[in-house]
Amino acid sequence: MKVTIFSSNQPRHLNLAREFSKIADQVFFLSEVNTVFPGQIDDFFRKSEVMQTYFQNVIYSEKKIFGDIRFLPNNVRTLSVKSGDLNKLKKIQINDALNSDIYIVFGSSYIKGWLIDFLVEHRAINIHMGLSPYYRGSSCNFWALYDNNPSYVGATIHLLSKGLDSGDMLFHCIPKLQYKDSPFDFTMRSVLVAQKALISALNKKSLSAFPSVMQNKENEIRYSKNKDFTDEIAKEFLDRNLQLNADSFSYPELLNPIFG
Repeated sequence: MKVTIFSSNQPRHLNLAREFSKIADQVFFLSEVNTVFPGQIDDFFRKSEVMQTYFQNVIYSEKKIFGDIRFLPNNVRTLSVKSGDLNKLKKIQINDALNSDIYIVFGSSYIKGWLIDFLVEHRAINIHMGLSPYYRGSSCNFWALYDNNPSYVGATIHLLSKGLDSGDMLFHCIPKLQYKDSPFDFTMRSVLVAQKALISALNKKSLSAFPSVMQNKENEIRYSKNKDFTDEIAKEFLDRNLQLNADSFSYPELLNPIFG
């Protein structure tokens, strides 16, 4: 089996390629590169003391769950491009990656042009970190916690579409709150659940058993953009020192939920 993944370069993204390498003969990994020191370096997220503090928490939880950045296995072919350059690539430049059995999108920039047409035609799968249709856009699980909706933290496995996070859904993935989980651990754990669930479904050849279900946009709670995540918002969230209690969770209507 050949797998093509469009993703990024943080430990959680590298982990997806690493896990797929265990079940695939070959993995083509197109990695959109951002700084691995968010908050310290001005990049996708701005450089500031608040952002540095916030992302210290993110990085700590990510390393705890996924380990640090490191080289990928030999059966993973990696092409790294600057974040935002993906839509400028020509077919001939990534031709080797366009003859796979499955295409996965996880944490890439917004895909447009000939590439989105190709991926939609080939029923590419998107791992959306957020429960659609309730939370769509950027940093959805942060905003679910910010809105005091911890039971809306999770991931949606859905078919890729031309609209952002709007494709027909296959199933939801929900993290189980573990003892002493910080909010950062909890949201990062949702990534692990999503990756394990998708890989398991593909390995068991059961993904096609999930009927695709159209999203009801009337259920949308928040559509967030990167510009919404400001220093003021991050500081407010940190100052709240949120304590999570699973007994208070009230889950929304979920589609074929997988808890982990």
